[in-house]
Amino acid sequence: MKLKKPKFWDYTKPNLYSYLLLPFSIILKLISKLKLKPKLTNPKIKTICVGNIYIGGTGKTSLALKIKEILEQKNIKVCFIKKHHSDQIDEQKLLSNNGQLFTSKKRITALKEAISQGYKIAIFDDGLQDTSIKYDLEIVCFNNLNWIGNGLTLPSGPLRESINNLRFYENVFLNGNEEDLTDIKNQIEKINPKININQGKYIPLNIASFNKEENYLVFSGIGNHETFVHMLKNNNLKIVDDLEYPDHYQYSKKDFYEITMKAKKYDSKIITTEKDYLRLDSLDKTKVLFIKSTLKILDEKKLTKILIDLNETN
Repeated sequence: MKLKKPKFWDYTKPNLYSYLLLPFSIILKLISKLKLKPKLTNPKIKTICVGNIYIGGTGKTSLALKIKEILEQKNIKVCFIKKHHSDQIDEQKLLSNNGQLFTSKKRITALKEAISQGYKIAIFDDGLQDTSIKYDLEIVCFNNLNWIGNGLTLPSGPLRESINNLRFYENVFLNGNEEDLTDIKNQIEKINPKININQGKYIPLNIASFNKEENYLVFSGIGNHETFVHMLKNNNLKIVDDLEYPDHYQYSKKDFYEITMKAKKYDSKIITTEKDYLRLDSLDKTKVLFIKSTLKILDEKKLTKILIDLNETN
């Protein structure tokens, strides 16, 4: 069972718990520097890493799927690569349902398999902090609502690396429901005035199949639960309650019973994400509905140009 992230991570400022954990954050930072190895490149394939600095729920998988869609429209042979984690089978299923996925305990091993099968571009879902590979294109994803939380690195806060490291990156994606991003953009541009700032908006693809006169109980075990609920409300669904679980949560029979009982209490239908639905195979999910969504790129022409330029470089 995965632990739910502590609430103080997403406070706008650090609190006492954050400061008490600072020595551990410093130790982890030193350990990560000791682990640094020379990054490897391979001229036989182009690599795109869709990663994050804020841990979890930033839209990496949604953006990876969108990039693959854009590249295939240009007849480019592309695949996905994801490091194998036993608690992330949902994301692996989602990627493999939408293309060729290579997965291994080491990303470099999966990359070699993709090269052997003649793929031109490999899209890595996560792996920004993997020091073994030098990516041809790196994209840092953020969730508009969470942004950088309290601004500190693990375990004092939710960041895998300092936000000041944005000066080393060229592309940022801000994903959500078109919130006001003025302050966030200003913070990013102070760190790196030359960085490309892109925006993504979550679009539900099957919203028309839901009766907007009915009540809905929402549950999810994803990193951006609040963004998911906002998307449903923005599309005029009547949400009577919502239940949040840890990211990649494996639901037990007890959890599922509590969800169904609460839905019965409110006389509501049950709705969740596609990722969560894929994690319910061992349970009776016949009465569970799920939202299939995509990430709309607000300036898709700009992203397409970046991708095409990458493919054409020697």
